[in-house]
This record gives sequence, C-alpha cells and structure tokens, in this order.
Amino acid sequence: MEGTVRKPVVVSAVNIRKGGTLTVLRECLGYLSGRDDLDVTAIVHDRRLCDFPGIGYIEIPWSAKGWGRRLWCEYHTLGKISRRMPQEPYLWFSLHDTTPNVRARHRAVYCHTSFPFLKTIPRDWKMDPKIPLFAHLTKYAYRINVRRNDWLVVQQDWFRDGISSLTGVSADRIIVAPPQFKPFPIPSGSVVESGVPVFFYPSTPDCHKNFETLCEAARILETEVGPGRFKVLLTVRGDENRYAAWLHSKWGGVGSVEFAGFLSREDLGRAYAEAACLVFPSRVETWGLPISEFKATRKPMLLADLPYSHETAAGSLRTAFFKVADPRELASLMKSVMDGGFKPSPQAGTECRPGLPYASGWKQLFDILLYENPSVR
Repeated sequence: MEGTVRKPVVVSAVNIRKGGTLTVLRECLGYLSGRDDLDVTAIVHDRRLCDFPGIGYIEIPWSAKGWGRRLWCEYHTLGKISRRMPQEPYLWFSLHDTTPNVRARHRAVYCHTSFPFLKTIPRDWKMDPKIPLFAHLTKYAYRINVRRNDWLVVQQDWFRDGISSLTGVSADRIIVAPPQFKPFPIPSGSVVESGVPVFFYPSTPDCHKNFETLCEAARILETEVGPGRFKVLLTVRGDENRYAAWLHSKWGGVGSVEFAGFLSREDLGRAYAEAACLVFPSRVETWGLPISEFKATRKPMLLADLPYSHETAAGSLRTAFFKVADPRELASLMKSVMDGGFKPSPQAGTECRPGLPYASGWKQLFDILLYENPSVR
C-alpha cells in the first residue's frame, strides 16, 4: 500500500566531528531513528560518532582533511551519491552550512557558522589567520547554491535576519530552531573557597573569544581595589596557541587572573557553582552555551552587548551588557558586583519571541521540512 511507503531522507554531515555541531547531529539522528515512516541515510565522517539504530550510514573520512576536499565532497561526491540512490531522496538535509549539488525533491541546510558576522580586527590575522580567513570565505560559501533550498535552519532570530541579508533568501524560508539543552549538573550552593568573588569565563583560546577585554578589565580593577580582592578564572592555560601565549605574556602578571586551562565537566560544574558572576565577552557566537548553562544559577552575568547574547540570555533578570572592546566599562560592572551595587541593564529580562517559521524541537522542525511548502507561505 502506498501509505506504508517510507520517505527517503538523507542527512549529510561529512565534516562534523566535535563540539556543538556534533551534538546537533546526534540529536537529529537520535530523533530520526525513532521514525518508522522515514528511510534515513546519514552521510558522516565516522559512524562511531553518531551510531543510532534504524539509520543507514555512508562514511567519508577523507572529506575533513582540508577545505579543498570538503568542497570537492560537497559539490561533486555527494552529487554522485544522490544520483546512485535507488530512490530520489524526498528530503536532503545538509547539517553544516553548505548546500551540496545533489538530486533531491526537497532540500534544506542547517546554518551553524556565525563567522560571516565577525568583525575582524588586524590582530586576528597575526594570532590565527585561519579565523579571519574563514570569516571571509564563509560569506561566499553560504551563498553557493543556497537558493536551491526549500528551507534554511538557524538557531537565533538575529541570525535569520543576518543570513537573509547575506544570501538574499527570504526570511519566511528561514526557520529559527533554538537548541534544546538538558540542565547542566551544577552542584547546589555557591561556595567560594578563596572568600573573594570569582568572575568566570569558560571558553576556548580562539582570538574571536576576546579574552583580552576581560584580562585588561581585571588589570584595571586590581589597580583600583588592590590585589586579592577578586579572581578572574579563565579556561586558558597560556601555551595552547599563539593567542593564548600572547594573553599569558601580557596579563600573566596580573595576580587576580588565573590561567586554569581546560576544565572537566565536573570541574566546570564546580566552577559555575563557586563563581559570583559569569563574564562572556566573545565577539561572535552562534549561541553561547555557557550563558545558557550559567543562567540557571540566577547569579549576575556580564555579557558582550551583541545580538547573540541578548537572545541567549533572554529572560535573565540579572544581566548587564558591555561594549565588546571597552575594558573600563567591564571593570566598572565587575566592581559593582563586588560592592553589591550591581544593576542589570534595562534590556535584562526581556523575553525573545522569534516570529514564524519557528520550531521548538526536532519533531516540529521535521514537520516543517517534510510537510510544509515554503512557496505557499
């Protein structure tokens, strides 16, 4: 019977191996593995990273060995695979930014990379030229074939506006689908062993993460209040790369700054519990996971005054925003946390209600991708 025919769906994710994108891939395939009305094929780097029952797999490990191979895979190899499939895919869902040349009835692409919206500075080229280069290249990579998609998927409303402007795709064909988070296991209470307030910034030592604004704010604040009055805890060791080494050489002598290095999940939870305040000065993010994780503590957060942080922190009543390159403003906010005079920014507590199309979970997202025709919206 025709009603029992399973729709062939392909999820391509050949370059996804770690981090938030791998979480998205696992959640996507985890949801699809429970759908008995779909015949799902996942094209991945390594099946062991995302192995779920009921999913067929094609592994392409060589695609992740450089941008040239990635592009060849996207615009040549995947097309060959699509044409050799016994049935034309009903939906081809690319989970990593680019739109491959494939045969499929419907197409969609998940846009993760926020780098096209990074305002690069000259120091980026010195610290890690791959980041500003990637920021420029992704502006063009997003545009290739993008209008062949029925739908684009993003995580935030500001990103929808940005991608629409960048690609020319109408905003009513871009679905906002916020990531779904399980509560982070933060120990109860807030024990600060040192007896001084701890300002915590958990992130990787990449130059766009903007540790320098926080480090300089710490130097300024220590000059004003004296040493030993507060601590800034960084998840940077100081020898990971050129940027980390520069940070350590310039601010390693500031006694209030601790270069702690990478923290395990257990240690991260303990640091969240002990911190008096989260500081998040990153210059660009797709989401900003530590903001979501720390928000549950209801303790103060000092965040870069950028669209991503306003959306991620939406609803938080104890948030203040600072100019991303203004360490003196940040130092002043940190001092207000120390003195008990902290006042949230006027925007704090504002709820974010993205317009349609919007999906609150994987079921709702695939209901749109599989059953809604954007041409009639």
